Amino acid sequence: MADLSRLLRPRSIAVIGGGAWCANVIRECRRMGFDGPVWPVHPTRAEVGGVPAFARIEDLPQAPDAVYIGINRAATVEAVRVLSAAGAGGAICFASGFAEAQAELADGVDMQTALLAAAGDMPVLGPNCYGMLNALDRVALWPDQHGLVPVARGVAILSQSSNVALNLTMQRRGLPIGFLGTVGNQAQVDLSALGMALLEDPRITALGLYIEGIADIRGFEALAARARALGKRIVALKLGASDQAGAAAVSHTASLTGSDAGARAFLQRIGVAQVSSLSALLECLKILHVAGPLASNRLVSASCSGGEASLMADTGLGYDICFPPLGAAQREALRAALGPKVALANPLDYHTYIWGDVPAMAACFAGLTQGEDLGAGVVVLDFPRADRCSVVDWEPVIEAVAQARGPVPLAVLSSLVETLPEDLAARLVALGVVPLCDLPAALEALAAAAFLGRTVDPAPVLLAREEGALPPSPSGRLPREYLDREEAGQVVQEAEAKQALAACGLIVPRSARAGTPDEAAAAAARIGFPVVLKGEGFAHKSEAGAVKLNLVSAEEVRAAAEAMGARGYLVEDMVGGAVAELLVGVMRDPAHGFVLTLGAGGVWTEILGDTQVRLLPVTAADVSDALAGLRIAPLLAGYRGAPGADETAVVEAVLAVQAFVAAHAGEIEELEINPLIVTPDRAVAADALIRLKTDQQEGEGDAA
Repeated sequence: MADLSRLLRPRSIAVIGGGAWCANVIRECRRMGFDGPVWPVHPTRAEVGGVPAFARIEDLPQAPDAVYIGINRAATVEAVRVLSAAGAGGAICFASGFAEAQAELADGVDMQTALLAAAGDMPVLGPNCYGMLNALDRVALWPDQHGLVPVARGVAILSQSSNVALNLTMQRRGLPIGFLGTVGNQAQVDLSALGMALLEDPRITALGLYIEGIADIRGFEALAARARALGKRIVALKLGASDQAGAAAVSHTASLTGSDAGARAFLQRIGVAQVSSLSALLECLKILHVAGPLASNRLVSASCSGGEASLMADTGLGYDICFPPLGAAQREALRAALGPKVALANPLDYHTYIWGDVPAMAACFAGLTQGEDLGAGVVVLDFPRADRCSVVDWEPVIEAVAQARGPVPLAVLSSLVETLPEDLAARLVALGVVPLCDLPAALEALAAAAFLGRTVDPAPVLLAREEGALPPSPSGRLPREYLDREEAGQVVQEAEAKQALAACGLIVPRSARAGTPDEAAAAAARIGFPVVLKGEGFAHKSEAGAVKLNLVSAEEVRAAAEAMGARGYLVEDMVGGAVAELLVGVMRDPAHGFVLTLGAGGVWTEILGDTQVRLLPVTAADVSDALAGLRIAPLLAGYRGAPGADETAVVEAVLAVQAFVAAHAGEIEELEINPLIVTPDRAVAADALIRLKTDQQEGEGDAA
């Protein structure tokens, strides 16, 4: 990785160009308090932004540490070449029209290739990016207004969208932002490389990412590992959808998984927390800055209103947090602080009996956090408008929270953004108390911070495109003579798909193939009743009426086959005693590896949309964790006294599918078992679909 230190923490800056953007960079550097030289460069102007200009880069007093290039794309390439030869520390390329515009400009990729060649070893941010703001060292290589102020320590935020980054600088939530940067189209320095450089700075406490796409899987794996090694954490807002993973998909898995599921599963795999909004991103960064990752998702909450307590409990249902019942030590401490009139519960309504009594409130908040395995304590407190009201009566609560601080992190949470003034939020940060606002965003942030407190030991994802990443196939290529050419893509017929999967340990029903209704009836008699009859040639047999269950005689089989009128038939043993039906699917995501989907199967697949997504490879523990995350988990465990599913059998079935994918990774595009019928003592693949890579895809190889 290139040395980014001079670019990120420059002592001298050059600004190339004479437009308003470049004048703004000079203005913002001075406004931020940068005390080093700023050298404008323009061939005809005597000054830019009120500062005397140099006519050429070669005329500068010395090679600048950082350069902001605000000229057209062709001139940018030449400027980068000159700067690299002169030994500059790095450059930010504002211009667009490079690889990000290849759909509109035929020479966009060629221009980017030329830019990289011109840069050589000199780091380049962009092109097509705003730049960066380093509030720790008072550097503003930024062509617009912004809301940052100098800080001694704070979080870093990196964004693939310059406008989103600009908006984030305007937050008024008391979050100290030490560094904010954009990466444009990531021609040379991507999010992971920039993040890696920033994490090494001891003044950076946590890293927030706005992600539209992940280009370098191994780089992100290294970034996440380095963050944890340094005791820091990463939280991301992942937006955007790749159109690669779901192309030409014919299975339920494709429609359920979604095109960006691979990226989300990847971030979870490497221990990066994910949130769903910019508000939750900022709230989580506040938690990480003040308290670090939380030890658990078990929270305690105190408010002086029953309505607020109910809001906490109800809103928490939407996130991976819990409010455990109060223990004996908590009850004893709370009763001593609150007296006999207050009903003790979590979330707690402590009423207003002790309002203004700092020792009593401090004892209440401290007693509440005496529970076992707690992640955080939250005091709900909405402040009045300072322009119309007085906050004097709220001061004792702040003092009490500060006095109650102990091993369990404490937060003050306002239910609305408007009811936590920025100056009070900053004051709470200085006191070591997390200032949270916006109830849903805050609870989502607390859940994300608890996720970051878990132990992560990720294995590298299974990428078929990397040479040597996969074991050799023990069984050779899949039988392409059995491809069902009438379906989209190259779909292996069900009987052969099951046979191939059985070779890797998956349990499948006894079966026989038949060409006519009479042959189907005879095959059923040999297998033994009851049986299932399937018509061949359908990707989704149930929708086509090509599946008949629980046939108990040869006559029923013959009649069902005649009604189907299929070109061939598959007769199978009927699997009884089902506890549940599951979907087990794997899709090739060229960018992120093989995506595993586990969910409710059979007729409930699309109705419930109940799925968990992971990246291969998975362990038995990973599969169990995914099963526990399904909404149908109580059914699998044995609902209301009914027999439960054999979880070990399900895990073994999933691992058998994984073994098959690993053995044939160069050929498989997608694979689906639906349903996997789960009984109290086994898991049987009742249907299987395998789609192979097309001839064109094989010719292209496995590169993303």
